[in-house]
Amino acid sequence: MKNLFSLVLILFSIQFAFAQDEKTAPTKSVYFELGGPGMAYSLNYDFRFDKTNMNSWGMRVGAGALGVSGEDTFFSVPVMVNRLYGKGPHYFEIGMGATFLAYTQGANDFRDCVPGTSGCTGSKVESQYNFLLPIDGSPSVMGTMNFGYRRVPENGGFTWKINVNPVFNNNGFWPLFGGVGIGYAF
Repeated sequence: MKNLFSLVLILFSIQFAFAQDEKTAPTKSVYFELGGPGMAYSLNYDFRFDKTNMNSWGMRVGAGALGVSGEDTFFSVPVMVNRLYGKGPHYFEIGMGATFLAYTQGANDFRDCVPGTSGCTGSKVESQYNFLLPIDGSPSVMGTMNFGYRRVPENGGFTWKINVNPVFNNNGFWPLFGGVGIGYAF
């Protein structure tokens, strides 16, 4: 009985040791990106649909904000489906998605203001906001694409990426916008 118990204990220990050696690919990451689909900057969460394969389809969701000047603010939410091609730790990344944009303009944008007077008459100007391309009102949506390089260590850890991110909306196409991101893969 002692020998049977010892044998089971040894087999269980060996099984546990082999299970510890099996490493899963880091299919999730959190990163900060300057530029890119978040427009100014964004904090993003990226994951693969296949939790065992980095070389697969995935998705990213992020949020970014920017105080443009005084009372003006800009908020963005990039959502993108992407695909990684390659072999760890080097991957080519492609993707397509949309960035939801919202902005506010300060209360100082009035027509018919006469310099040197105490007040202004007229109504608030409904103008276009420009960030790469004119944006017709808030909230709005801008299409985004992604072509770039992503380095993801095979065991997880520090990750970085560099991309070209063309953007488009009903007012045009901007082909040479880019982004750089750093973060942690797990």
